[in-house]
Amino acid sequence: MTTGTTRQLPQLEGVRHSTVEVRGVRLHVAEAGAGEPVLLLHGFPQDWYAWRRIMPRLAAEYRLICPDLRGFGWSEAPAKGYDTDSRVADVLALLDVLGLDRVRLIGHDWGAWTGFHACVAAPERFTHYLALNMMHPWPLHRRLLPQSWRFWYTALLEQPLLGRWVLRRWPGFTRRLLRKGVVGEEVWEPVALAQFVDGAREPGRARAGEALHRAFALRDIARLALGRYHRLRLSTPTVILGGAADFMLPPGVLTPAPEYAPGLRVEVVPGCGHYVHEERPDAVVAAARELFAQTGR
Repeated sequence: MTTGTTRQLPQLEGVRHSTVEVRGVRLHVAEAGAGEPVLLLHGFPQDWYAWRRIMPRLAAEYRLICPDLRGFGWSEAPAKGYDTDSRVADVLALLDVLGLDRVRLIGHDWGAWTGFHACVAAPERFTHYLALNMMHPWPLHRRLLPQSWRFWYTALLEQPLLGRWVLRRWPGFTRRLLRKGVVGEEVWEPVALAQFVDGAREPGRARAGEALHRAFALRDIARLALGRYHRLRLSTPTVILGGAADFMLPPGVLTPAPEYAPGLRVEVVPGCGHYVHEERPDAVVAAARELFAQTGR
């Protein structure tokens, strides 16, 4: 199986690249720095390059490990494995392959949703968790339901065949999502914006984007509606960092969850949208340093 991409790998000073096999799938991993390990999980429709503004700021203090999740970036794009449980299994297997017993964790968007479930599934593997622009698995339905219209675009992406067609043939759709996700469009460098849009257009990655959204619609939404996550508990010290102008998950949805996650707190960055790591990397780095400095479990 090939990675399915002919795009040139972007270069970032001080970043090392490797490929590892995880659960039968070859994953591309970008690393920078040395010291205590920090795992960073990107969201949709990004890849490891989403962390290009974070890596130079934290590499002097930590070993930063930024994998491309299956189906994205320069990792392989198999036909299966895009549900939350499979992504969690990939993350834990990656830690095993890299020989890492415990790590600090940062995740954005879909990577942050994966991060919550990884911390719940294997709390002994994660000392601290910084979640960017994502709710936890125990949202208040009275807050979330009135905001459900904001997810209109996922109705296109989750449909069989239609989702991959939209991503492949309608690059303006992906570009619009990225631009709508920030307060000021000038945040996006043209090269970076093209990188993410072009990546989503590749056949395997378009299929992966469709499968990712469909799996969430079929499995995770049902679990949320039925309260299946209420049996889970989060013991990892966690901070949710949201954007005051997030078009998808406004601050009112990002609530504490003392019954399920007593060590969780929420912080909101003013004048910022859904890509807080793009708009305010300084705020992300400051939040990470403050959280990671706390005594872990």
